[in-house]
Amino acid sequence: MDDVVIGIDASTTAVKAIAFTRGGEELFQAREAYPLSNPRPGHFEQDAEHWWTALLGALKQVADKVDTGRVAAIAIAHQRETFTLIDSAGKPLIPAILWLDERARPQVIRLSAELGRETIRDWSGKPPDPTPALYAVRWLAEHQPQALGKAAALVDVHGFFVQRLTGRLVTSTASADPLGLLDVGNGTWHPQLVKAAGLRPDQLPDLVAPGTVCGGLAESVARLTGLKAGTPVVAGAGDGQAMGLGMGVCGEGKSYLSLGSGVVSGCYSGKAKTSDAFRTLVSPTGAGYMLETVLRSGMQLVDWIVRTTGSPSAAALEKAAVDVAAGSEGLLVMPYWAGVMSPYWDGAARGAVVGLSLDHRPEHLFRAVLEGIAFEQAIASEAMEDQNGGKPAAMIAAGGGTNSALLMQIMASVLERPLSVSPVNEAAALGAAMLAASAVGWFASPEAAAEAMTAEPAKRVDPVDGLVSRYRVRKAIYRDLYQATRDIHARLDALG
Repeated sequence: MDDVVIGIDASTTAVKAIAFTRGGEELFQAREAYPLSNPRPGHFEQDAEHWWTALLGALKQVADKVDTGRVAAIAIAHQRETFTLIDSAGKPLIPAILWLDERARPQVIRLSAELGRETIRDWSGKPPDPTPALYAVRWLAEHQPQALGKAAALVDVHGFFVQRLTGRLVTSTASADPLGLLDVGNGTWHPQLVKAAGLRPDQLPDLVAPGTVCGGLAESVARLTGLKAGTPVVAGAGDGQAMGLGMGVCGEGKSYLSLGSGVVSGCYSGKAKTSDAFRTLVSPTGAGYMLETVLRSGMQLVDWIVRTTGSPSAAALEKAAVDVAAGSEGLLVMPYWAGVMSPYWDGAARGAVVGLSLDHRPEHLFRAVLEGIAFEQAIASEAMEDQNGGKPAAMIAAGGGTNSALLMQIMASVLERPLSVSPVNEAAALGAAMLAASAVGWFASPEAAAEAMTAEPAKRVDPVDGLVSRYRVRKAIYRDLYQATRDIHARLDALG
């Protein structure tokens, strides 16, 4: 019948394999978790074999529940910037270095001095920052040169999976791009960035456009999972881009807002524009680009407040915070607990709580954090949209943060625009499924697949008239907070 596609989302914590119909309906979801290692401050690693075991387990669960004769194709979305080194047999040589990792901050400084900060940004689309793998690879060249030298290949999560699933060393341009080694304008490995990282050109996978069939499922994998040998494995995209596609953002006029552990916002551009106001990424459809802002500390700050204040739950804090007036009685929070990417690209920046008094309670801090996240997003969105032709007509929100009625009310009022709430819980996996559906001919293009497989928004949250003007004034004060604290954080960082 081949009326089902499997979208895979290999996130920082787990692999999800989800079977979708032609209409985008979720038939069955399997999830297999894996651990995260933090062996020393700033180092975040995983064993790539854990990814593989989790993928096999998740695919087997799907095969046990869905007639494998119905599965037309598989496609992959995944945590971005994360990579490992493999030998000629595909075996990992080192623990995978994650996007969270900050060990390469000195290499960011050195490479920026060697090549030029703006040059790196304009070549790769990514302002220098520890997140792209470019700098961690350079760290390996300096600290583990033997491992880097003998590696057959450097692979992102997508490339690792495709090599294991099909035997081919190939990855998607929309998966490799966040590594920071691509010429974003041409969609090819950039020879000078590759050399600066300490890599040889022969150590990199072949590149294909997202939505391309990479190969067929190997017999050995078919036996382990129960899926049919030869099932097409389709090139996917990084989870951020795939999520945007899964939310129906694949052309002009829409933007997406993901309120997860980090806060990610993106909009489409037909041209490869570069700026410190955003990151430029290859579009998941293979046509055009996604401009993206990132706040590394998002809803994880809510968990931090709950732990730090000893509150029973986030729901209890939110219930109390609803009665706190807008502005949290003079509190401002700059949510840079994990540094700042766009627009300042400052790894030394840290969070700040300004205006504390003896009258403040945990609920004030809770509301001030939500307001700080919204102020930061508003400033980021304004900067991005100013360089991309103005405010999109629609912004679609997804992620765990949409479950907070207070955050959504604050966000809509600070952004001064309505927010549609996506009904899709697993947008990255759905975006991958859309690429699979297009590749096997169900639809003429990924854009057509997105139109057919995306449900209408579940609800809309409008700005509150009484809050808009209050937040507009406070946002102007918030805008000065980074500059006021930047040198203090730099001096503290220099002390180690």
